[in-house]
Amino acid sequence: MCGTSRQFDLPDLAATEALAVRLAALARPGDAILLEGPLGAGKTAFARAFLRALTADPVLEVPSPTFTLVQGYDTRIGPVWHFDLWRLDGPAALEELGWDEAREGVVLVEWPDRLEELRPADALVVTLTPLDDDVRAATLAGWADRLG
Repeated sequence: MCGTSRQFDLPDLAATEALAVRLAALARPGDAILLEGPLGAGKTAFARAFLRALTADPVLEVPSPTFTLVQGYDTRIGPVWHFDLWRLDGPAALEELGWDEAREGVVLVEWPDRLEELRPADALVVTLTPLDDDVRAATLAGWADRLG
């Protein structure tokens, strides 16, 4: 991962959603956005706002793909694949989920540590850290050409 690192204070859920909307406006086909953080950090809330922004549907149903492992969405920039790899046994199982095909669109990945050697080097890494109730800190690493 190369590029710069930027930090943001997210005082409430609306701030987390606003950051997701800003990043959705910068996303392009072939991008990988990796969402890191512990349980309850706001990864799914971020993903929901990101997908709602790209589909221009503010009430889009965006369930956590914890059990399905992946959900696909048609968006204004092409397909976006939301992966939740919490239950994944390892990167070999990604082939069955269509990882290679999904990389042609945008992939939004919760629990990216499960990617191991398949982790895209040019990804934007969004690390969410819960501080108190809905208060979060976000660190963005990557996309120096777009975030700088």
